[in-house]
Amino acid sequence: MYGKFQQFLNDELRDIASAGLYKKERIVRTPQKADICVNEGEEVLNFCANNYLGLSDNARLIEAAKKAMDARGFGMSSVRFICGTQDLHKQLECAISAYFKTEDTILYSSCFDANGGLFEPLLTEEDAIISDALNHASIIDGIRLCKAKRYRYANADMNELERCLQEAQAQRYRVIATDGVFSMDGHVAPMDRICTLAGKYDALVMVDESHSAGVVGPTGRGVAELFDVYDQVDVFTGTLGKSFGGAMGGFTTGHREIIDLLRQRSRPYLFSNSLAPAIAGASIEMFGLLDESDELHSRLMENVQCFRHKMLEAGFDIKPTQSAICAVMLYDAKLSQDFAQRMQEEGVYVTGFYYPVVPREEARIRVQLSAGHEKAHIDKAVRAFIKVGKELNVIK
Repeated sequence: MYGKFQQFLNDELRDIASAGLYKKERIVRTPQKADICVNEGEEVLNFCANNYLGLSDNARLIEAAKKAMDARGFGMSSVRFICGTQDLHKQLECAISAYFKTEDTILYSSCFDANGGLFEPLLTEEDAIISDALNHASIIDGIRLCKAKRYRYANADMNELERCLQEAQAQRYRVIATDGVFSMDGHVAPMDRICTLAGKYDALVMVDESHSAGVVGPTGRGVAELFDVYDQVDVFTGTLGKSFGGAMGGFTTGHREIIDLLRQRSRPYLFSNSLAPAIAGASIEMFGLLDESDELHSRLMENVQCFRHKMLEAGFDIKPTQSAICAVMLYDAKLSQDFAQRMQEEGVYVTGFYYPVVPREEARIRVQLSAGHEKAHIDKAVRAFIKVGKELNVIK
């Protein structure tokens, strides 16, 4: 049987490669930071990591991870409810709850698992989930695992959301699910209007803060801070793998009863190993660091504004953004791959995105700024964009 299936697989892979869309992984040979070495030691500036606050190689976090490993060991070898809960896990959950001003938090191995394990334990076929069309794949997959009736509204379209909410009055409970920042475009969900509609039509609100926590809002505390809707969002999900140190781990935080029921029934929590002590210990230190100063967030926002201004001035088509994500629109899938390859030759590491990650004919280079970038890094990146953009007839 495999002979026939193997031929099918080879044909599919050949088609991907012939279209110039084959994804090749570049090997990073240094810590994750603004300047890295890839492949055989090629030095490049990194503009495609989720390392928004530049904490992935932070010395304090590395030391905290070492201390936690020395004190609590390498791994847990168990799930939480059997014998996998340490004091570090509870301390980290308290730190996350304090950051988001919620009652309780539950940890997962990733935010994909947090979203995958959120809806099914809480909702039945009597209920409804109303989801933004551009929500992350993990939210979509989590919804698929739930028997609740599904509604979908066009990205940030409040008229469509209201129509869906009106139709969903036929169901028992309703949940509006949205990303805080939409990762491919970089724009923020209109949480003030979403929460107003939720109040009007008696719905709960769920927000994934993966790309917004640490980034948006006056002090980078996410969309609840940006729109002052802490008391109107019922549940947040998020990751420790982006702004919050860049390692791994996810969480769900919100009302105490929601978190308690997830501890009893959420399958990714019940059947996955606990977070490693080193990650828990470093993450506790990270929240302490963010409490001390807004310096990293302020530096990040300065870098975003600088990059956007220079790129727009050069004539590039960049989607509006309130986050650290700047989508440089190229529209053609193969062009996005050729552009990214030429940028690497110029010493700047970026990635081109195309269908099915983004809609057809909306291919782009997604640039992600970091507090770890210096002005010289940004200037070099912009010069490379201009040079390659002219070569490939993207700008004049």
